[in-house]
Amino acid sequence: MSSSEPAPLWDLPEPSRSASEPKASSSRAGAAKAAVAKSGAASGAAAKKAAAKKAPSRKGAQQPAPELPVAKIVVDIPLAHLDRTFDYQVPDKLHEAAVPGCRVRVRFAGQLVDGYLVERTDTTEYERKLAYLERVTSSEPVLPPSLHAVCRSVADRYGGTLSDVLRLALPPRHAKAEAEPASEPAPSPDVPDVSAWSRYQWGPAFLDAVADGKPANAVWQALPGEDWPRRLAEAAAVAASCGRGAVLVVPDHRDLTRVHEACAALMGEDAVVALIAGLGPAERYRRWLAVLRGGVRVVVGTRAAMFAPVADPGLFVVWDDGDDLHLDPHAPYPHVRDVLMDRAHATKSSLLVGGFARTAEAQLLVESGWAQAVLADRAVLRAAAPRVTPVGEDFDVARDEAARVARLPAVAFEAARQAFAAGLPALIQVPRRGYVPGLACGNCRTPAHCRRCAGPLALPGGSVDGAPKPPACRWCGVPETAFHCQACGSVRLRAVIVGAKRTAEELGRAFPGVPVRTSGAAEVLATVPGRPALVVCTPGAEPVAEGGYGAALLLDGWALLGRQDLRAAEETLRRWMAAGALVRPAASGGRIVVGAEAGLSVVQALVRWDPAWHAALELGQRRELGFPPAMRMASVEGTPDAVASVLDDLPLPDTGEVLGPVPLGDFDADGNASRERALVRVARPEGKTLAALLHDAAARRDARKAAEPVRIQLDPLELI
Repeated sequence: MSSSEPAPLWDLPEPSRSASEPKASSSRAGAAKAAVAKSGAASGAAAKKAAAKKAPSRKGAQQPAPELPVAKIVVDIPLAHLDRTFDYQVPDKLHEAAVPGCRVRVRFAGQLVDGYLVERTDTTEYERKLAYLERVTSSEPVLPPSLHAVCRSVADRYGGTLSDVLRLALPPRHAKAEAEPASEPAPSPDVPDVSAWSRYQWGPAFLDAVADGKPANAVWQALPGEDWPRRLAEAAAVAASCGRGAVLVVPDHRDLTRVHEACAALMGEDAVVALIAGLGPAERYRRWLAVLRGGVRVVVGTRAAMFAPVADPGLFVVWDDGDDLHLDPHAPYPHVRDVLMDRAHATKSSLLVGGFARTAEAQLLVESGWAQAVLADRAVLRAAAPRVTPVGEDFDVARDEAARVARLPAVAFEAARQAFAAGLPALIQVPRRGYVPGLACGNCRTPAHCRRCAGPLALPGGSVDGAPKPPACRWCGVPETAFHCQACGSVRLRAVIVGAKRTAEELGRAFPGVPVRTSGAAEVLATVPGRPALVVCTPGAEPVAEGGYGAALLLDGWALLGRQDLRAAEETLRRWMAAGALVRPAASGGRIVVGAEAGLSVVQALVRWDPAWHAALELGQRRELGFPPAMRMASVEGTPDAVASVLDDLPLPDTGEVLGPVPLGDFDADGNASRERALVRVARPEGKTLAALLHDAAARRDARKAAEPVRIQLDPLELI
């Protein structure tokens, strides 16, 4: 998946020579000409070297290095038209210190800037005199060729610049930590017991491939109640036992703690290191250097660890790739799954995409044949899964006529009482507040889509001639004046109701004497004791209960399913299954009550505990509508003039299509939007071409010194 570095569209003047650099004297120039004439058929590089030896040197003048005097430097400037290497002369005094991969300081356009020395060569294609390196900040080779190739590939994939990717990949330097001696490499651990993987088809075969050093890619669907940190630790230990490295990336610090503890228990504290952006600068750089210098083979971390420079990698793992925390919010906005895919492909290593649910992107890997699905047999799955009861089943309605519309129907109270009677806690998951309100069918609640581009409909606000503006598409901006639901034919629209309403207080009054614990944005609990309690949490903040939960109540299903988001159904199933996986099996009394209609595909996937079926259905629908990942899509955001300038200067591929622009944010007094967004989508085979075209368009804007900023993002998660 790697791609070559895009060639510059024009030649820019190289940085001016340093003021301290002397001009060549006439005698030196004459000697140089004589040397060139005398050398005859000698190469240009040899002639320059001979001229340098014979030319008289002025006192204090810098001399080029005796070997490989030309350094190719990546300057730390995030301008697209400067996204290439620049040649500098290595002075003799820095010959030993200027090693490939080190940090340097160079004079660029009259200013001292940071940079990285990528390579040293004998010759240069630049025809004028090269400026000298100012100094070597550190001789530590923090940018080895393998890491440089990965960063270049990621920049090309997302249409960004190499300097932006390097800011994400390399932590800030800490001199004291760098001066510390390198630690001894941790001994290779013993081959672990991986018998637990035998419950999964192709699980043992995948680990055998990792042990043999063969590239193998897998999409693993973990069983409910699975000790997944232990399974990931076993896979990493298999790679480490044969002398290869492993990188395990998880969404948040709670998952990081669990996986790190599992790896340390299996391989020892010295064999694994945890990388997370929240560490202090000294400790973060110290741990990162331990990985770079080969002292540690196994790395566990959040998205900051996706560029960890492990030596001889054999396994890359991403857990729960559907979590939005895996998308870096900084340019060029890379996703952990895609970065690890690039690294696994470039190094011929193995990739494991794991989780309780499955994304459409992971399903595409399986359907394309690039990865193998690692699943448990249906009999094993049924024995491990809890019982799922959708609110609104016929027998529930017969007992409770309000079950279809009640937020807490009788079946939910019954499940909670059964859990308390067994001495177990009950989990209550409620949606977050603050989702963007959208529109759905007033009869069947199917999300409303545009007839032109299948984008989501919403109320734009405002009025025309005293009448409210009709619904309009959030993608292409076309108004919808004659809505017809494609599912039931209704012409009515309704706003989607979102948010939770004092859930903890309601349940506290319903179950007096039972303690109520909350886990959310203010305080996220890691674990709770295995005794009766009501644990109210928001999605993603579910604590692990000792011995498992007796029941889980998944409330306000429409608040999740009604979000105006391409991944609403996929994200809902992922959150439900993450909570349901913490519940005991049905044979032990475990039960899930989900607040949504049983006929919905996402509810059926939960009832059967079959996320692969839902992912295949979701991917098929996206192919039909032209949505990612079947298509590659880019968003261009900025002021109306900035967006228009990018679109006017963007040659589209054959399958290219522009949607919008549509207004974003506030309006001025004249009713004009201060920011707009346009979407560009192409067929997936032309995704690399689209990234290159967007990069070139941004380069032309930077070269013109355009004042208005513009935000370009490929494969955005949110398409609303």
